Amino acid sequence: MNKLIVVIGPSGVGKTTLVHALARTGQFTTALERHAGRPFQALAKQDARYAFANQMDYLLLRAEQERELRAASNPGLMDGGLDLDFHGFTRLFLHRNLLSHEEFDLCRRLYLLVRELLPPPELIVRLKADEETVTGRMSGRKRINIARADDAALFDSFLDEWLAVIPPNRILKLDVTNESLEYNKSVQAILIRMNLLE
Repeated sequence: MNKLIVVIGPSGVGKTTLVHALARTGQFTTALERHAGRPFQALAKQDARYAFANQMDYLLLRAEQERELRAASNPGLMDGGLDLDFHGFTRLFLHRNLLSHEEFDLCRRLYLLVRELLPPPELIVRLKADEETVTGRMSGRKRINIARADDAALFDSFLDEWLAVIPPNRILKLDVTNESLEYNKSVQAILIRMNLLE
């Protein structure tokens, strides 16, 4: 079974940009969030009644992507992923009352079932950046975002709770506040860590 690397952090921190930079090395098979193609994303932005359908769709999408990446010929690489969608976004949307407690519980049950069937990622790349950087990146995006720049601190606290139970050797923490748009330093750090996974 193929190894899986996921890049996590709040919206606007640069997950997708880093995944694209890593993909240019030719060493990975990638899977992205695909905001534009999701059937409930725009609806959920306009009407909270679609938040649950949107979240279930993302959890299923990420599980399907993980299964495909595990069967690929190169190591798998994702921006975000199943764990981020549950521990980050699903909890955030519960906190913002976009999901009821009953809807959250259904998301939790689905997440736990999938995680029993699919192994967790071998490497979690945790991106952090200062508030000004995240806000600037969010304002320049041309995609639908349900999460906001002012959610970053709360979102990070949810990720901290999840990562507290993950073995430290499976986590690579990177501060990308002053990283170039090519993410050269981060790419090198990840490739070095990846070689240690072999």
